[in-house]
Amino acid sequence: MSDPAFSQMRVDRPDAAQVETEYRALEQAFDDAADASARRAVLDRWDGLRRHLQTWHSLAHCRFTLDTRDEEAKAERERADELEPRFEGFDVSFLRKLLGDETRDELRASLGDQAIAFWQKMVRSFDQKIEQDKVAESKLDAAYTELLSLAEIEFRGETYNLSGLSKFVEDPDRDIRREATEKRWGWFGDRAAKFDQLFDDLTRVRCSMADKLGYPDFVEMGYDRMSRIDYGREDVDRFRAGVREHVVPLCRELRACQQESLGLDRLTIYDEPIHDPSGNPKPAGGYEWMLQRATAMFQEMGHGLGEFFSMMRERGLLDLETREAKAPGGYCTFFEDWSVPFIYANFNGTKHDVEVFTHEVGHAFQSWSSRGRFPLDYRWPTSEACEIHSMSLEFLTWPHMEKFFGEDAERFRRLHLKGSLLFLPYGVAVDHFQHLVYENPAASHADRHEMWKQMERTYLPWRDNAGIEHLEKGGRWQMQMHIYGMPFYYIDYTLAQVCAFQYLAWADRDRRAAMESYAALCHRGGSAPFQQLTRDAGLKSPFDEGVLKSVVGHVRKPLGV
Repeated sequence: MSDPAFSQMRVDRPDAAQVETEYRALEQAFDDAADASARRAVLDRWDGLRRHLQTWHSLAHCRFTLDTRDEEAKAERERADELEPRFEGFDVSFLRKLLGDETRDELRASLGDQAIAFWQKMVRSFDQKIEQDKVAESKLDAAYTELLSLAEIEFRGETYNLSGLSKFVEDPDRDIRREATEKRWGWFGDRAAKFDQLFDDLTRVRCSMADKLGYPDFVEMGYDRMSRIDYGREDVDRFRAGVREHVVPLCRELRACQQESLGLDRLTIYDEPIHDPSGNPKPAGGYEWMLQRATAMFQEMGHGLGEFFSMMRERGLLDLETREAKAPGGYCTFFEDWSVPFIYANFNGTKHDVEVFTHEVGHAFQSWSSRGRFPLDYRWPTSEACEIHSMSLEFLTWPHMEKFFGEDAERFRRLHLKGSLLFLPYGVAVDHFQHLVYENPAASHADRHEMWKQMERTYLPWRDNAGIEHLEKGGRWQMQMHIYGMPFYYIDYTLAQVCAFQYLAWADRDRRAAMESYAALCHRGGSAPFQQLTRDAGLKSPFDEGVLKSVVGHVRKPLGV
């Protein structure tokens, strides 16, 4: 079946011994290859094998998140996590041959510098000596996801999971959102020891891997695992300093205006989600209604978005409604065997549904646009560039928000812009926190909570935790899934946000040119490193001198501060 619906997609679990045999045959064929053409043929075979294995792995993880109580799906995900490090070891072994002195320049001429740099990061950050550590890391991350997904929180006579409870956290009624916020953090507080232990174990295993591979700390290993090629720790540190200088003061002003608008003596943690006494705008219809309007929106936007989204709907490649035992959050993955993406989310009837939906469609459209790229590593760019596609599409869909919010569309746009700006200090706080954690691996649970409190004082100085015990102890970070499962990912959102703000400004001046640049950037996939992709697209790198200050200045005007 060449174009199956998601419900019909099946991949047999690979036999590890057979996979190893295939890799050994590839290595032998590469050694025996008489010329560049023969070596390219071997490279094509390797790439096809990787795509098939990745399809199985993506399906296994996807089906587990759809229902974390499904024992068959759980077993398949566990097997995928067990085999992934072994398969990564096979890839690294093959890459060591591929990157040998005799063939590296030949590959560079054929594939470009990015593939070589990317593969060198892979080789450096993996060795068979850490295979079991990688398995342990995956199991701990899965335990965290399962713990979150099985949350059952009693609230006003009903039972909700974390995604379902979220709509009450931004209810216009202050008593409702206060109670919902207290229920949420009470649930985390009751399990604080479990969350602490999971993260302690994750930190220990990650630092052990870094030590075994000869890294000075896991920070450097983490950067290599993220394939950061054209920037490093010093650049990120300077960017965080720029946020402290240019963004935090403006956000403090925004919070003060918010407090005045709401008529409050103090703005607490449970008031932060609400910016208007009448409450936040909500989509004017239900799930199917939203999909119909999204279909019309993408058709009007052009550049292939309409045809793409219609295909996604027709083939059931969207799972967007929250339900019991479904893992929280949202993501986009890709099934290489059929060259299609899959979008996952948890709609709960709030404005966030539109934001997360357009965000994940941006990821999906990019991966679909670059589906013809070779090798596999050019399907996606590195994560900070990936987030440009998603966060920019959130803004590029703005002219169509009347479809979802009607008369509240302009209010939505204003709150979306404000929320995007307010996100920057939180995003860099998460990143800074992770640096502190992995630079101080012997820190106690209490030390880590104190680190987070330091981050709130530095980047979120307006925060009033309203006496909620778990938050007052510095436990807010335990709800951030990236800290547990994707170390050092979070700065990527903030870097991409700066680029997305540039696309917003560009679209205000010349929407056609901005959309053409955006579509071309999606098509390029991962064929270049982050800063080259941004500059080639007509954007400025967030690391460039003065960019953050300029972008913040542009955003300040429509917010009236």
